[in-house]
Amino acid sequence: MDREQGTMAFSPYTDFIEYPTAQMRSRADEFYRELRRRRTVRAFDSRAIPSGVLESCLMAAGTAPSGANYQPWHFAVVRDAALKKQIREAAEVEERAFYNGRAPREWLDALAPLGTDEHKPFLEDAPVLIGIFSQTHSFDQAGKKRKNYYVTESVGIATGMLITALHHAGLCCLTHTPSPMGFMREMLGRPKHERPFLLLVVGYPAAGVEVPELGKLALEEIASFH
Repeated sequence: MDREQGTMAFSPYTDFIEYPTAQMRSRADEFYRELRRRRTVRAFDSRAIPSGVLESCLMAAGTAPSGANYQPWHFAVVRDAALKKQIREAAEVEERAFYNGRAPREWLDALAPLGTDEHKPFLEDAPVLIGIFSQTHSFDQAGKKRKNYYVTESVGIATGMLITALHHAGLCCLTHTPSPMGFMREMLGRPKHERPFLLLVVGYPAAGVEVPELGKLALEEIASFH
């Protein structure tokens, strides 16, 4: 697309595949069953992720729809042990403040059954952390500032697709949102027009890890048909 001229090339959509009805239903049901297996874990094995797997998952996330196709996201991948340690230390500063006064009682009561607290060893144990950033604006090839649109929605969709891709590849992840997250931008060397959106912890579950027995809402509780 030539954004300055406001023109874009179009081509026939030849990649679309329409499946027979039975196959369509089967694929939809199989995908649901696969995603139903996905669980958040808080204890990770330190094993490295095979080369190329993470990269393909990130490319899958990059196919997400976005406002005006401006793709207002950046994924900062952290493997370095020293940097992961720094991130953990900074995150735990904010978490201690959260659990010891900043969070309202109602919020703490909601978290209590999960057994979470200010200690976040997974930030060092997991082989990979991904700092996800949203871009309020970006710059064209001439360096001219350009506003991005539907930023939160776009980055949220891309993040969901990334989580799904990681699960599909055979990995686990944890969404972590220390508040505030400003330290992430400085530590990961991101520019001021980018805002930390989420810290994704990625890897294999630790041996013997347990997960809470959580239920999901039934179809009639999450959808209506008119």
